Amino acid sequence: MRKMLRLTFVIAIFILTLPQLCFSQSPPQSYLIGNGDILEIVTWKEPDFSREEIIVRLDGNISFPLLDDVMAAGKTPTQLKLDIQAGLKEFVAEPHVTVTVRSAASKRFYILGEVVNTGEYPLTKNLTVLQAFTLAGGFTEWASKKEIILFRRNQGKETVIRIDYKDIVKGKDFSQNVEIKADDTIVVP
Repeated sequence: MRKMLRLTFVIAIFILTLPQLCFSQSPPQSYLIGNGDILEIVTWKEPDFSREEIIVRLDGNISFPLLDDVMAAGKTPTQLKLDIQAGLKEFVAEPHVTVTVRSAASKRFYILGEVVNTGEYPLTKNLTVLQAFTLAGGFTEWASKKEIILFRRNQGKETVIRIDYKDIVKGKDFSQNVEIKADDTIVVP
């Protein structure tokens, strides 16, 4: 019986988010590298200037041979590539660098309270609040689905977004099915 309820919950979430997925897709944004991300940097025909795993430190820098500290956080992989190529021109005639994000560890969100699996989750794609609840295994029987709070930090300011799950599911207010951003915290009382 419990498995059937969970399957029904997952199907309902999919059906409810399908219109949003089909009609309200925003254009993809360039990924910004963050603290904790793991990068692979390959310099063509220069194995001494290639690294399989470089972690972006808490200060936003990476350590790279002969260049010392290079600021990576807040840049796209293409911007970082250009910075490394410019720095390597002193040592390599025509450096061709590729920067790949191997693990986007800096992009996480959190779910607390009355969900089956509280915790930290990777933000590996565009997710909505309903999809986040699915990742967390759904609600416990004590969850207050009308008083969910999403805390979002944007440019140093804390924003509170109130979510009424029942209004979303009943089709009354799909605008509450907001897209999750990095470092969002969802609290289900």
